[in-house]
Amino acid sequence: MAGALIIAAEIGPPDQAWLDQLRRAHFPVERNQLPAHLTMFHALPPSSEREVRTELARITSAGAPPRASIEGLMDLGGGVAFRIVSADLDDVRDELARAFRGLLSAQDGMGWRPHITIQNKVSPSVARSLIATLQRDFYPRPIAITGVSLHRYLDGPWEKLTAYRFRGL
Repeated sequence: MAGALIIAAEIGPPDQAWLDQLRRAHFPVERNQLPAHLTMFHALPPSSEREVRTELARITSAGAPPRASIEGLMDLGGGVAFRIVSADLDDVRDELARAFRGLLSAQDGMGWRPHITIQNKVSPSVARSLIATLQRDFYPRPIAITGVSLHRYLDGPWEKLTAYRFRGL
């Protein structure tokens, strides 16, 4: 959808820098148009922007930052992602999904598997090799979620429209 709205969880600066470094190291250069991101909704209609902004402001002002952790690696077939676990962030997404009922794309309506992709659009063997390498030193670790951001899809890259910080930050 041209100009679709995207909602992502905002990642704390130290975690963002680490994930961006991994993405730069492992994502094909010609396809790496975005920083590392944790997408919550992929395609809300552009006409809903005012409503979306209102809901994001409301939900972030009402709660503390969600606790979240990186709990494992995900094999995407042609890529690799970190699996994110957060009951708090799941609750935020569920509440937003209820507020956006009737606006959700088929992809967004099917549920959510929170992850941060650090490699994509590579052969399965390249992806399996990276998983094996990362698995050797992997340990679960917390990840800071500081807010949510709203973006517009620009046929590849995203335009960041605004970000909302959770209360207490």
